[in-house]
Amino acid sequence: MTKARRPVWRTLYFWVLVAIASGILTGWAAPRLGESLEPLGTGFVSLVKMIITPVIFLTVVTGIAGMADLKAFGRVGLKALGYFLAVSTLALAIGLVVANLVHPGHGMNVDPRSLDAAKVESFVTRAHDQSVTGFLLEIIPTTFFSAFTEGKILQVLFVSILFGIALALLGEKGAKLQDGLKILTAVIFRIVHILMYAAPVGAFGAMAFTIGKYGIGALFNLGALIGTFYATSLLFVILVLGAIARAAGFSLWGLVRYIRDELFLVLGTSSSESAMPSLMEKLERAGCPKPIVGLVVPTGYSFNLDGTCIYMSLAALFIAQACNIPLSLGDQLALMAVAIISSKGAAGVTGSGFVTLAATLSVVPGIPVAGMALILGVDRFMSECRALTNFVGNAVATIVIARWEKGVAPETLRAAFRGEGGDFTERESDVLQIEGRSDVRT
Repeated sequence: MTKARRPVWRTLYFWVLVAIASGILTGWAAPRLGESLEPLGTGFVSLVKMIITPVIFLTVVTGIAGMADLKAFGRVGLKALGYFLAVSTLALAIGLVVANLVHPGHGMNVDPRSLDAAKVESFVTRAHDQSVTGFLLEIIPTTFFSAFTEGKILQVLFVSILFGIALALLGEKGAKLQDGLKILTAVIFRIVHILMYAAPVGAFGAMAFTIGKYGIGALFNLGALIGTFYATSLLFVILVLGAIARAAGFSLWGLVRYIRDELFLVLGTSSSESAMPSLMEKLERAGCPKPIVGLVVPTGYSFNLDGTCIYMSLAALFIAQACNIPLSLGDQLALMAVAIISSKGAAGVTGSGFVTLAATLSVVPGIPVAGMALILGVDRFMSECRALTNFVGNAVATIVIARWEKGVAPETLRAAFRGEGGDFTERESDVLQIEGRSDVRT
């Protein structure tokens, strides 16, 4: 039975939209006040990041422990990594092609010697700390418990997989612990629901800070780059991810409507991590097996960053074009090869794309790293688009892997996207309802 549609003013996405609009108005009318509201945004993101660690751990552990065939888990991991590599590489290539066609930096005629490298020195320093070996070693936590206290997603995932496999191998001996973890999972997701009530406040503070500090005028100064990036990302989502979704037997538009609350939350906070717990729960409710959701979503936050890849290609060529630095096909392919590696491991938080760009340019000869100062002022406005594209890409990837594993039927997905099914309607009212009873049942 389909649940009666609630008034729009009682939905989460409506209040997040109101908060975003209010934040823009506040930052524009009172820049100092807007800038002072930054703690509202960062505080909300911190609240959500606080709960991400237990969400990943419990989802992965209970999912693996409940699997009859552990070999299937390894197969899912290999399929996911193959998908991530293929799609993110395609995103990098599309960014290069668009930059060569549109030439967003053409005509700026910037002298590289006039650029202030000090403005991006901190990002370059952080970028130099990144390497393939260092990245792989970072997956291993210092201690078992430090993975949880430091909150690094891949470390938590690593420990969770080990714990889940060990628990599965215990068989009947671990049954009681599995039951206890399932109850704890319900408690943790209840906390997620509670935190979502603060989402409009966080979105308001984050948007007011962005407009108050950087000003709307910054959008017009580098409008060609921003417009090109947003248009390219939109086309990538519609054409590439849309085609992938269609081939996998589900509707991209249906998925977008299904996760619209999370998308507006990502838009408001510029962080895809802010909506990770809700995304994982919604994908499970849509029928995706828990082990697949628990593995693909957290891994995708480091390995499947389509928006970041498009941004890196466009931004790198924008800097070269602005400084009148010609790049041959070989130079661009070398840039792409480095970006394929450096883009892996970028976190889904605000500013990570800029650091990853610095890591790429620091090892690519010809493009001055100091040229990043040209886009520093508007990078914050592009982070929303990066986060949204990354978020949709990971949602699509999870369902695609689930379909490859025959873990969810197209009919089940369509029903979930329409809001049909008792489990969906019961839990949706709890997550998304802003006021009124949270125990509404159909």
